[in-house]
Amino acid sequence: MAATSVCVAGLSSSFHGSWGASFANGGEEYRMLARSVPNVRVARPIRMQPMMGNINEGKGIFAPVVVLTRNIIGKKRFNQFRGKAIALHSQVITEFCKSIGADAKQRQGLIRLAKKNGERLGFLA
Repeated sequence: MAATSVCVAGLSSSFHGSWGASFANGGEEYRMLARSVPNVRVARPIRMQPMMGNINEGKGIFAPVVVLTRNIIGKKRFNQFRGKAIALHSQVITEFCKSIGADAKQRQGLIRLAKKNGERLGFLA
């Protein structure tokens, strides 16, 4: 029988015979090696949080008025008001699409266009 010695990171183990023989005897040497290795915790990689915000924050012709209004009435009431205004504008776009016979895909495209224009003009600052 050949004796083989393995040393990994300061831990060593000897095998007598073939690899199959060391596991054939119940894997005792494998269990001894596994017991001698301390539990190692591996930290999860740090993920960047997705940025939820307007890239044009503070830009646009209406941004100063929007920021001033938000500071005066408070963030909560401002967001409620903004939500109602956006919903109303979406309804106007929907009614317009119905009147000209545009399908749902075109309507959705117009709503996206309105959002982009609102960002550029500073309404979503």
